[in-house]
Amino acid sequence: MKSAVTEIPAAPSAIAREHFAAEFTFETDCWDVHDALSRGADFVVLDVRSPALFAQGHVPGAINLPHGKIIRSKTDAWPEGTLFVTYCAGPHCNGAARGALRLAELGRPVKIMAGGITGWLDEGFELATGNG
Repeated sequence: MKSAVTEIPAAPSAIAREHFAAEFTFETDCWDVHDALSRGADFVVLDVRSPALFAQGHVPGAINLPHGKIIRSKTDAWPEGTLFVTYCAGPHCNGAARGALRLAELGRPVKIMAGGITGWLDEGFELATGNG
């Protein structure tokens, strides 16, 4: 008897490769963001949560720009082609995707930091506090 896992067969390897390779064009993870920040990041990290949540704890170096406030005039401070990495509370929150969508609609390159604050803490990384 087949389980729910094996009832639907896995995709052929070539299709699976395309699918999983494409995921990396849409997201990155907390470990890679942390590592890049420690070396001098070549991207902008956007915390798309509310200012109050940002002040309670955020990725060091992140800029607070709530997803509902992402508009062209707020992104004009960065050169065209600047990669933005959005994050929110964690996997249970779709704020990072909302922010990423708004940036994509503005023609900006964007990825989501998978796991958000929850993932950051799970990796054992520290949060910064305050509004700056």
